Amino acid sequence: MTDKNKRDHIENAPDYKALKVNKGISKPPSINPRIADRLIKNKRKKHSVEDYVQGILDGNIGMLSQAITLIESSKHEHQSVAQEIIERCLPYSGKSVRIGVTGVPGAGKSTFIEAFGKHVTGHGHKLAVLAIDPSSERSKGSILGDKTRMEELAVDPKAYIRPSPSAGSLGGVARKTRESLILCEAAGFDTILIETVGVGQSETAVHSMVDFFLLIKIAGAGDELQGIKRGIMEMADAISINKADGNNIHKAQLARVQFENALHLFPQSPSGWIPKVLTCSSIEKTGIDAIWDNIMEYCCHTQQNGYFDQRRSEQAKYWMYETINEQLRDRFYHLELIKGQIPDFEKKVLNDEMSSFVAAHKLLDAYFSDVKNKE
Repeated sequence: MTDKNKRDHIENAPDYKALKVNKGISKPPSINPRIADRLIKNKRKKHSVEDYVQGILDGNIGMLSQAITLIESSKHEHQSVAQEIIERCLPYSGKSVRIGVTGVPGAGKSTFIEAFGKHVTGHGHKLAVLAIDPSSERSKGSILGDKTRMEELAVDPKAYIRPSPSAGSLGGVARKTRESLILCEAAGFDTILIETVGVGQSETAVHSMVDFFLLIKIAGAGDELQGIKRGIMEMADAISINKADGNNIHKAQLARVQFENALHLFPQSPSGWIPKVLTCSSIEKTGIDAIWDNIMEYCCHTQQNGYFDQRRSEQAKYWMYETINEQLRDRFYHLELIKGQIPDFEKKVLNDEMSSFVAAHKLLDAYFSDVKNKE
């Protein structure tokens, strides 16, 4: 057999004229080289603060998303750029209606937001949804699946959905949600929705950054007694009984009456507003318009009596102190002196050689001594 026959399939030899095996083709590259080159060039390209600000003011969604990524970054160089962008965009913010949406997992918050969002954009408004996705305490990862659940709203040209990981911050609320809100307002979005993860203290944090707080409830799931408890009910400006469709309509109406009776037991809000209990169906898209009208009525009421602007001023002061606390905490844990001593103190606490309180005081004393020496 010739060398050529050795290289080719034996079936292609003259003795096997009835058979023919075509040669295989070389394996194509897993990534298109042209696309890879373009991605590398885009990655290398760095935008200035002026580029980001102008892009946001022009309504460039790509620039807005990149700026929010800088806000969420923990790198110092990113934070310095992000703070400058926020400072430049601040004069163009504050012209939206900020709405917080909360409820227990399974209440249908994402489905409601999609139906509500389509109603809002259908009336000519621009909507930004800042959805907080819970992060794993083990892996610190997050699914960020809100865009998947909001299929129609995700492709709406008048809507922008930004899922963010909670990253272990207070009650599941993303640490930089308020700053992201400012950029969305500067980009021209006149309605901002913030969805909480529905657990822990997330409701308190979201309540401190929105104008209207909507509580989503469901009927027929043993939720009525839990909902009547104080706390979250006192923060709500309206309650919506979701999934009021099919065989659940009667239960939803009954739950509405129960919640209305419970609300009469609470003291009046400083805004002078009396919260309403409404029913809706996110699937059938019924009752959505009544909720939007209720929000508009609330804004009109609070703007006339001055509470709207007063509350925003109180929120700005609240977040000033929250930022101070956050910065002090970050500087404490990033100080090399403290990072070196923490393992030893942890070991002593675990071995019952020192109480937790004494260990904390000693670490704080070391921190303040270092700060004083640097002065």
